[in-house]
Amino acid sequence: MEARSVDTLPVGQLWQYEPKWDGFRCLAFRNGATVELRSKAGRSLSRYFPELVELLGTVTAKTFVLDGEIIVPDGAVSSFDALLQRIHPAQSRVRRLATETPAIYIVFDLLVDDRNRSLTQLPLATRRDKLEAFVQRFTRASAISRSIRLSPATTAVRTARRWLSGREGLDGVVAKRVDLPYQSGERTGMEKVKRIRTVDCVVGGFRYASNQHVIGSLLLGLYDGTGLLHHVGFTSSLSVAERKALVPKLERLIKAPGFTGQAPGGPSRWSTKRSSEWEPLAPTLVVEVTYDHFSGNRFRHGTHLLRWRPDKKPRQCTIDQVELSGRSALRSLLRPKSGMRSC
Repeated sequence: MEARSVDTLPVGQLWQYEPKWDGFRCLAFRNGATVELRSKAGRSLSRYFPELVELLGTVTAKTFVLDGEIIVPDGAVSSFDALLQRIHPAQSRVRRLATETPAIYIVFDLLVDDRNRSLTQLPLATRRDKLEAFVQRFTRASAISRSIRLSPATTAVRTARRWLSGREGLDGVVAKRVDLPYQSGERTGMEKVKRIRTVDCVVGGFRYASNQHVIGSLLLGLYDGTGLLHHVGFTSSLSVAERKALVPKLERLIKAPGFTGQAPGGPSRWSTKRSSEWEPLAPTLVVEVTYDHFSGNRFRHGTHLLRWRPDKKPRQCTIDQVELSGRSALRSLLRPKSGMRSC
């Protein structure tokens, strides 16, 4: 099943809500001694998560197909960066990471049961009941239950809204129609609302646009607890007029070093050949931006400029704006529950 992106959660008795996890969507197939993990695109994930293949092979049910999400916990939250590191050609590296940072498989649907019966034509409400019974019966062993977890679900929209507004590190909320069968490849009956956050950042530098003397992007920084300003990402959502008008204003503020901690151009998966081509600024300007993901001490994607904040002092732009609270989504949302309606 695919989800259609919407801005607000649908409301009504026909909707079930689940957390949207920041991981890899994965179908898990078991047929006797054979276990196979496949991505949403149909590609095998088995070689990248050998620990999950091994655990699923110890589930007492000998036949099943599960739908779920693979995440890699990192302390109080999940780490998409650690997840990406698994997609590596060297099997020795994958094996080492599987030991050092074992993955969790969060299941939210049962498509084939332990008797090899397809459940895809049943409504979601029935499949959910069967999934909960399956997890309770076949994954009770401690080693399995720690790594194969039942995703919470609720029919209470107030709970779903709390997930969206809380600080548990969720990617958003998925809403599913409880009266519909499993619709492979369809976006009917399943909607997702991504959580968009805002943060105030120091403009610690900028880049010119390619082959033009206009501003291409603003480089964003946040202060850590020791007072160092770290580069955490960029925003390029500027109009043509703004790109031109900002040139004299920013050029007057050019002053090294710009960032006193992590600076642009350091090694990362986001680096490009232009990463070192930037101008440092005195830390005087503050902007408020929206973002969807913050991991590895930076915004995973580009941000969107909401407004300039002349009312904010640069030193108020600290990393704890985006650091998650100590109450972990993994602890609070994946603890055992008696059923969907108890959420």
